[in-house]
Amino acid sequence: MQKVVFIFGPTGVGKSKMAINLAKNFNGEIISSDSVQIYKGFDIGSAKIKKSEMEGVKHYNIDICEPTEYFTVSDFVTKTREEIEEISSRGKLPIVVGGTGLYVSALLGGYNFGGTQRNIEFRENLEREINVNGLDWGYEKLKQLDKTLAENIDKNNKVRLIRALEIATFGQKQSKEDCPYDYKIFALNLPREMLYQRINKRVEQMLQEGLVEEVKTLLASYDKTCQAMGAIGYKETLEYIEGKISISEMEEKIKQNSRHYAKRQLTYLRGLSKQYKVDEIEVKDYEDGKLQIEHIIKEWL
Repeated sequence: MQKVVFIFGPTGVGKSKMAINLAKNFNGEIISSDSVQIYKGFDIGSAKIKKSEMEGVKHYNIDICEPTEYFTVSDFVTKTREEIEEISSRGKLPIVVGGTGLYVSALLGGYNFGGTQRNIEFRENLEREINVNGLDWGYEKLKQLDKTLAENIDKNNKVRLIRALEIATFGQKQSKEDCPYDYKIFALNLPREMLYQRINKRVEQMLQEGLVEEVKTLLASYDKTCQAMGAIGYKETLEYIEGKISISEMEEKIKQNSRHYAKRQLTYLRGLSKQYKVDEIEVKDYEDGKLQIEHIIKEWL
């Protein structure tokens, strides 16, 4: 059974930095499970790691799609399983970092997420029903179809909810299996106030680096309806460019939505820990947190 390390945690907690240090210390390579960083050109708003920051560590699932392409949960699972196998075959340690809860649940859970392709008519009809009946109605429908899947998604994310309902409706049913990997899952966390300060600072840095200019450049080549344009940071910037909000309102909305997203990620991790063994690591003192993880991995390997 292949050994795989998973690094999770809320946005802004320092997952990328931790993953790089672990990769260098344990001969590892990093697989991103972020649903926005897969797209070329969506760099600043997704906090995509730069080549200069990778410190020579190979990264996967970054800049693999054009913004016009549609990347599904099934695509992620298929590609990532192949990458884990390839990395392991070379005697290296796969380190999955992120990100998108539905992606991770699909990879860990032993569900057949590949049994369904994108069903546009179903999605459009379901979106109309949710717009009328509300997200809670859609989430209750998902719980009836697949309770475990429902526990692992953000019920307030309409896109993910619709995709999960599509999987639960058309996917080939199978019972949950044990995780297909010999894994270690680390959930990084910080005191709430410190985490929010980091998130706010990160947003300010994105704006300084040219987030607005990045979105304008993307709009010059791609339609605003492309999948990644609905991500936090991009959708608010789009509102500003379209004159719907001021630049100060845009900044505050990005900060607020990022904080809310961090809360949802923490909720997801609590649900994950009910199904899998998760080592929760406090990284207020980063070096101490790193030493804790390194000790656990050394004993495991």
